[in-house]
Amino acid sequence: MTVMALGHRTREHRTRERWTALENEGELLTARQMVALGRRFARAGRGAWYSMAIDIIWQFLVLFTRFRVRGSANIPRSGGVLVASNHLSFADPTTLTAFVLAGGRVPRYLAKASLWDVPVIGSIMRSGKHIPVYRGTAAGGAYRDAVASVLAGECVGIFPEATFSNDPHGWPMKGKTGVARIALVTGAPVVPVANWGTHHLLPATAWFPRGFPRKTVDLIAGPPVELTDLAGPDPTREVLEEATARIMAAITELLVRARGESPAR
Repeated sequence: MTVMALGHRTREHRTRERWTALENEGELLTARQMVALGRRFARAGRGAWYSMAIDIIWQFLVLFTRFRVRGSANIPRSGGVLVASNHLSFADPTTLTAFVLAGGRVPRYLAKASLWDVPVIGSIMRSGKHIPVYRGTAAGGAYRDAVASVLAGECVGIFPEATFSNDPHGWPMKGKTGVARIALVTGAPVVPVANWGTHHLLPATAWFPRGFPRKTVDLIAGPPVELTDLAGPDPTREVLEEATARIMAAITELLVRARGESPAR
């Protein structure tokens, strides 16, 4: 066997070791495993600017965080899907994006339309096929675009609370009905996700991340929320409220697992 072939086999063996370690869900990833996690990110369809932003931000997350990931297999590898997460920090989209990418999908987000006018950021939003929401106008346009995105087979990430939780202990608030409406009309699954620890990395009141010491970020995806009995083209307000309550309950249940504690009653 040549020295070159031996070196190649050695590299392959090391790679297999890293991937084996990553399959042990629930472990706190080491720095090397964080790097390996980034290597398994979905790449097709990211667009040049969105891809560049992902690669840059991921380097910061590798430096400043350690992930504990569970349930990524619950994210369908193809077809339209909605990923619904709790919301505590401006860092949430970055960690949720990494989690979804590691699960084999490229997430698209609803975001305020003014971002499309900001240099560089606008290019990232267009490249990533994100969905603009125009403030002060009816939400119908964003809703139609989100439905079209899901029907086109995309993965759409949504924070149902639409803002940071104002619960003093960080538990999810009542969600808005948008994600439920999209799910019921399209028939797409809603995968609930708990995202915990970003508020330590970037508190809502902070201007800059607090990366030292490294912050632990727990990400858990659950099975799709059962909504088949509610699906239909024209859901009533009561049906939307019930579907939203189920989605938020699933997110809260996952957050209990991530935190190891239940909400105070």
